[in-house]
Amino acid sequence: MRGRFITLEGGEGAGKTTQRSLLAASLRASGLEVLETREPGGEAGAEAIRALLVSGEPGRWEPLAETLLHYAARAQHVARVIEPGLARGAWVVSDRFADSTAVYQGAGQGLAAERIAAVHAATLGGFAPDLTLILDVPVETGLARAGQRGETNRYERFDAGFHARIREGFLAIAAAEPRRCTVIDASRPPGQVAAAIREALGARLGLSLPDTA
Repeated sequence: MRGRFITLEGGEGAGKTTQRSLLAASLRASGLEVLETREPGGEAGAEAIRALLVSGEPGRWEPLAETLLHYAARAQHVARVIEPGLARGAWVVSDRFADSTAVYQGAGQGLAAERIAAVHAATLGGFAPDLTLILDVPVETGLARAGQRGETNRYERFDAGFHARIREGFLAIAAAEPRRCTVIDASRPPGQVAAAIREALGARLGLSLPDTA
């Protein structure tokens, strides 16, 4: 039986990595094989591209060039990690996927949605997550959390207007694709966010998950 592909999306400091780990633990406790991964990255070649994307100054890349880099990494990631995992029946949980490109390079940096969609279609065709959990948090809260992690990455150094557009972009995707996306209030403590995610999986995928925290 083919596995399921779940993605966690949201702005900086939304808690995606923490929630990925908590969700994976609950899925494993239910007896499922789980593969945790991330974007950009998740595969050796894709991780090399990640280093180019997250370092340097905010204006380092033209939006189209940046989009192409993300999709080069994504093509590697899907072909060598995600698809093989799903084919063997694993549940793949990824910290970011294609929605982040649509939002960061589209809503955030102004690249036309049609151009991003064309790159997506040429690279991945109709491949998409089974469920996307959009972790929503106020911009100020998210950036404060991100700042507490220490050294900031390139995306965290964009201005506040950029991050406001990011939040709006993710919420717009959720509104446009309600069958795939669920918005989770990520301003709450991690345990409460994890509980909301488990509830969402129950409602969307019919899966009852234990609290392993």
